[in-house]
Amino acid sequence: MDVTVAELRKLESKLGEVMGLATAARAATERVQVLLGDGDSGLAATLKKMNQEASETETRCLDVAANFEGKKSSIQEQARSTSQKGAEMLKSYLDPNADALDGFEFLTIIEAAEVGHWNVLKVMNDRAGDEAITELVTWALPIQERHYSDASESAKQLAADTDPAQPA
Repeated sequence: MDVTVAELRKLESKLGEVMGLATAARAATERVQVLLGDGDSGLAATLKKMNQEASETETRCLDVAANFEGKKSSIQEQARSTSQKGAEMLKSYLDPNADALDGFEFLTIIEAAEVGHWNVLKVMNDRAGDEAITELVTWALPIQERHYSDASESAKQLAADTDPAQPA
């Protein structure tokens, strides 16, 4: 059965993108946890919290998407497309030789992308005035900014513990 996909406005498409990036971030934190192994428990706790918050972000985005009558499925499709792009980046960047430092560097990249997308959604919504999106952005943007900071600081911590003369 063919399902007609509703055409999205830029605001709705951006909502799908931030939802997809949350999905990608959740997968990335899981991959980095594997790379970390039994390493630093503080870093493991950071990853766990980031993963939980990414999951909650997905849920909240889905709840807001339901407000766009007849467009929830299209927003979800945009999210899947964005998440797939993130999965391809993850696979490419974190190859079989990757270590925990590579993982946190990758998280820094993906979290910076999330912060950028959330800021764009905020600016678009400043003009559109959707209350549900305003509430979502107000909740999510500080979390995404913290995720970026946590990923960056964790990468620096691992870098400080790395022998720079060690073979790559």
